[in-house]
Formats: sequence, C-alpha cells, structure tokens
Amino acid sequence: MQALDAGRIKTKYEKLAPWLDEKRRRLWAAAEADQVGYGGIAAVARATGLARNTILAGRTELARGVPSAQAAAPEHEDRVRRPGAGRKRLAAKDPRLVAALEALVQPYTRGDPMNPLRWTCKSTERLATELTRKGHPVGARTVARLLRERHYSLQVNQKTREGARHPDRHAQFEHINAQTRAFQRRRQPVISVDAKKKEAVGNFKQAGREWRPQGQPRGVNVHDFVDEELGKVTPYGVYDVASNRGWVNVGTDHDTPEFAVASIRRWWQRMGRVAYPQARELLILADAGGSNGYRPRLWKTSLYRLAIETGLRISVCHFPPGTSKWNKIEHRMFCHITENWRGQPLISHEVIIQLIGATTTKTGLRIRAALDKRGYRAGIRISKVELRSIGIERDAFHGEWNYTISSAKS
Repeated sequence: MQALDAGRIKTKYEKLAPWLDEKRRRLWAAAEADQVGYGGIAAVARATGLARNTILAGRTELARGVPSAQAAAPEHEDRVRRPGAGRKRLAAKDPRLVAALEALVQPYTRGDPMNPLRWTCKSTERLATELTRKGHPVGARTVARLLRERHYSLQVNQKTREGARHPDRHAQFEHINAQTRAFQRRRQPVISVDAKKKEAVGNFKQAGREWRPQGQPRGVNVHDFVDEELGKVTPYGVYDVASNRGWVNVGTDHDTPEFAVASIRRWWQRMGRVAYPQARELLILADAGGSNGYRPRLWKTSLYRLAIETGLRISVCHFPPGTSKWNKIEHRMFCHITENWRGQPLISHEVIIQLIGATTTKTGLRIRAALDKRGYRAGIRISKVELRSIGIERDAFHGEWNYTISSAKS
C-alpha cells in the first residue's frame, strides 16, 4: 500500500513543486503524510526527497492552526527564504572537510572516484568522531552522504571479519591498488574475476518481488528439486574495471580452474582484444580461493596456455583470504545481475543469458553473456615438476598472491 502511496505522492509533488515556495512545500508534505497515516512521513520523504525534519516542521505548523486576522503571526514568521538562501552545507563552509575525510580513509581506499577498488571498513560514526577531533565538526549522516557522493561503498565493521585477519591484509590491498594504477597508466587492461554462485535452472522460486496484478502471483514449483535435463549453471564473470563493461560465461559443467581461464579467454576473444588492441599485459584481480584461487596449480598452468595463445604477460593479484567481498565484481556487476532477475524464475538457459545481458546501471554498466556447454573435468592434478616448467615470476611481496605468467620460461 505504501508503495502505491509513494508513487502517487511523487507524481503529485513533481507537478506542484515548481509552484510551491519553501513554506508551502513543507505544509503540503505534512498534509500528505497525515493523509497516508502510519509511515506517512517516511513515504513522503522517499517520494519527494524532503528531509523528515522538514516534514515534521510542517506538521507542527499545521497543528498550530490558521492564525486569525486579529492575532496574525509576526511578520518574520511568514518570510520565505530566497532560492539558494539558508544554511550552507558543511562542505561549502569548510572547504578542507572533504580532503580531511579522504585522508582518514586513505589507508583503506585508493584511486580516482570511479576506481572500483575503493572500500572502507570504518563506520561513519568513527569517521565523524575523528574529523571532529581534527577540527572539522561533522555528524555521521553528513559523513555518509559525502562518502556516497564520492562513490564509496560503506562496509559495517562487524561484517568485514570473514575469517582470520592476515597481518598483511591491508598491505596487500595497497599493493593491488598500486598495480592497478600502474597498469591503467600504461593503458593495459585490468579485470576483476569471480564465479557467481550456482543457480538451478527451471521454474523455481527466486528471491525478490515483481509487479503483477493483485492476487495473481507467478506460479512456481513447490519443490526445488534440480531438473535433471537443465541442471545448474555457474555464471563466471569478468569485469573490466576501466571501461565498466562485463562478460559472463554461463557454464553448465564443473567450476574448475580450466573453466575460469576459459571464461577469461572468451572475454579476451570477444571483448578484450577489441577494447585493447595494443595490449601487451593483463592484470587479473581474483579471490584467494575457489577455481581462481592462488593454490590450484591448474589455474596457473591454464593461464600459461592462455599467455602462449595471446602473447600477453598475465599478472595476477589475489585478494587476501577472507576478503572476497571487496572484489569489485561483486558489487559492481554481480549485485546488479542479482537485482535484475529478482523474482524472475530462471526457467531456461536462454532466459538467464537475456536477463544478464539486459542488466544496466546509471553509471553505464553493460554486460554481454554467452552459454558455455563444454565439459570441464574435475580432479585434474598438476605435478610440481609441471608447474616449475612454466614461466612464473613471483613478486617480492607475497609471491604466492602476486605473480606474473608469460609465454617465456622464468
């Protein structure tokens, strides 16, 4: 019900807003909130973008009643501020506030505002306290707004401890960002890769809701038994961090290192070499575990074969163990795919490909997808001798996480 109210209020507000001054705007908003009833202030705030305090102030004024001619309100109470008047935002009053905020999160973030390797695990309350102590009085809400405006993704502290904290975790993030900036300065491609969770194909219940006629929900299977013919799929994604473009290889077999590298190969063949015709290097940012983890030898030998085929020097940086949520493909691409197919049963491979390909964002994200029906045998073992025979150049800093593979033997 409130969703319908919000839509109605938004439409009405967009028509009336050009004709309303500051006072009439808050009075109208307060009247609308009272008409909605419980939850009205929140509904009006969402629909109009007005602050809750503004609507509450209008409600207080309405409660006073209309002043009589004999007891008219003082002249100053009816004055309306000129456009642009009123209290200035803190960032305008304190020009050094934003720079001070950036300095506080600098150990946890790197890159320009569109760099997908930006993160912070400090709470807004903690940041506000530190800024105030440094001579920049500010509240947590303002800090949150400033960070959102600069494309930060705020992470709640207690949710960042996914496992044991490696002592060099932050140093590895700084190394990843340094490598990313270096590759981008040389105009060489940088990709973030990962496999999305397996999805059962068929008329199964999918989390989320969709707009349908009232009382007519979409019918899906009662039981979630896997369809023997359609089975499950593993979407493996490749996200180009510079161009904000993505590729998803939808595999129907095992999620193995060979499948991971085959997905990267298909991205290079269909998108990468077109976008980077002069590329001589490739930087891959991957999780520490899974099919593209730093431990599987098959991952490295498969990359070696890819290096021979493409002639690229392939550098790999793995995120520290327990920090997979900071892999930008998760919240720059996969989250939007999940949102796009919320409430939509994945009834066929074609539907999955179409839903992935139809995923876009306001920031210009575009994704291509294709089905991969090839088989990838699990359990392939690579000996230490075979691994030593390929060209692996390990970095001085955590060579197990950071290394380069080329067609030339080391």
